[in-house]
Amino acid sequence: MTEFWLISAPGEKTCQQTWDKLMVATTRTNNLSTNHKLNIPDLKVGTLDVLVGLSDELAKLDTFVESVVKKVSQYMADVLEDSRDKVQENLLANGVDLVTYITRFQWDMAKYPIKQSLKNISEIISKQVTQIDNDLKARASAYNNLKGNLQNLERKNAGSLLTRSLADIVKKEDFVIDSEYLITMLVVVPKTSYNDWHKTYETLAEMVVPRSTKIIIEDNDSGLFSVTLFRKAVDDFKHKARENKFTVREFQYNEEEMKADKEEMTRLSTDKKKQFGPLVRWLKVNFSEAFIAWIHIKALRVFVESVLRYGLPVNFQAMLLQPNKKNMKRLREVLYDLYKHLDSSAAIIDASMDIPGLNLSQQEYYPYVYYKIDCNLLDFKV
Repeated sequence: MTEFWLISAPGEKTCQQTWDKLMVATTRTNNLSTNHKLNIPDLKVGTLDVLVGLSDELAKLDTFVESVVKKVSQYMADVLEDSRDKVQENLLANGVDLVTYITRFQWDMAKYPIKQSLKNISEIISKQVTQIDNDLKARASAYNNLKGNLQNLERKNAGSLLTRSLADIVKKEDFVIDSEYLITMLVVVPKTSYNDWHKTYETLAEMVVPRSTKIIIEDNDSGLFSVTLFRKAVDDFKHKARENKFTVREFQYNEEEMKADKEEMTRLSTDKKKQFGPLVRWLKVNFSEAFIAWIHIKALRVFVESVLRYGLPVNFQAMLLQPNKKNMKRLREVLYDLYKHLDSSAAIIDASMDIPGLNLSQQEYYPYVYYKIDCNLLDFKV
């Protein structure tokens, strides 16, 4: 399970007692969850007004930062072209896997100094993650353009003889070049019509050079034939060829253009390889930064919400539960029984129930402080 429930409950005589009670209720006999303490340092509380406003701001910031974390991880999957194992290897926080980072969470005093006010800390995170979001847009746009241009060129060099580029197939000797009167044309003939072509091509128009056709290449369905004729017969020839279900490809042999196309493909391919390494490194570093910021926001939200609910002085235990998937409903019931005295108005709500008109994802409410953290960030295309 990559889902965690981050909850808090007020300290009994001590916070350790709150922890011990949870452990007895959820792990000693029934294995409902694996639990860890979440260490939140002594943050500056500020005034009640500020806390109430901050509670709303942090909820919005939480949603925004989660979206950036998901964008960076999904783009990593796109760049690594959905190699699931490779992607997971690169999605680390502070050099460790996400579950390890969360379960061993330590507040980063250097990035988010606790002498600052809660509002300032949230603004530091907001600026940092907004910058990551903007940088991601710019880098993704540049890399996607490059990738798109390369794919377009590759597509031109693939496919059937009816549509693909012919530049890498034909040779100079296949053409009559620099003639004032003669021109070589390229025609795609279905394999089933080879006999018809040989019988009729000389009569499709006047002034076709006899015995001038030769096959250049075949694919599964067709063959590409060259034929030489006088320039003034071209329109006539095209018209008659079309009537006979032979496809004339518009192609002029131009060495300069063909060389430029090849060079463009080489350049794009080289540029893509050059950008790939630095881009993956940037994604790794900034995924880690964004994910760490996200978990700090969760910690901030638990702190603010716990002070608002349980009052001052600050006395609560933040706990991270990793539910056993089969027992999630039972775990909710046990937590409700454990903490229902905290708020008699909080009925137990099963978030999986579909109640018309009630958007539970926005309105999940329990007698204890609760936030979900889901580490399954990737939506793999199967």
